[in-house]
Amino acid sequence: MHVIRHQQQAYPESLIEQERVVADILAGNMPPSLILTEHPPVYTIGTSGSDADVLMRHVDGEAIAVYPTGRGGEVTYHGPGQLVCYVIADLRKQPDLHRHVWRLEEMVICSLADFGVESSRDARGIGVWVNGLKIAAAGVRCRKWITFHGIALNNSPNLKHFSGIVPCGMLDHPVTSMLQLGLDIPRAALERTIIAHCNSLFDPLQDSD
Repeated sequence: MHVIRHQQQAYPESLIEQERVVADILAGNMPPSLILTEHPPVYTIGTSGSDADVLMRHVDGEAIAVYPTGRGGEVTYHGPGQLVCYVIADLRKQPDLHRHVWRLEEMVICSLADFGVESSRDARGIGVWVNGLKIAAAGVRCRKWITFHGIALNNSPNLKHFSGIVPCGMLDHPVTSMLQLGLDIPRAALERTIIAHCNSLFDPLQDSD
């Protein structure tokens, strides 16, 4: 695997990049990749969601774009301060999507533990939770056993933006962030621990400029 970083990336551009990486992996021209990025404020609708889950498109003085996406799951929010981790993994030797999602969650659980945050999975849905509040949302898609999309960790996003949707089908908006938990973590430090745990859970990673 190699690591691709973007300070911020428009959501449609991210989809194009992921599709390109998937195609290159299938063609044998590129190794599996971890893409680390942030997006401008956007609501994305997964294959189990609908427009009805988008309650408002202007929240806290900002217009928020809406895009359908082919990943699993319902509606979620992406925005500045949220570290999005797209793991483009090759599962052709281990075709197990449930195991892949477990690894995505574990990558975040272990990373949060490095900063003293105890987190876990929850029966309410896929993702990572702290004290009954969701701190990371996951959704994946698979093409010929190459995965894309991934997991998004709330470091310091504007949590008010979640009020414009029914996040992951949950009407009570049970979301939190590392900042809300009292942690002001620079993105670079968060990336380092994410990469370390991704390295231990997936294939070894090699940095890319």
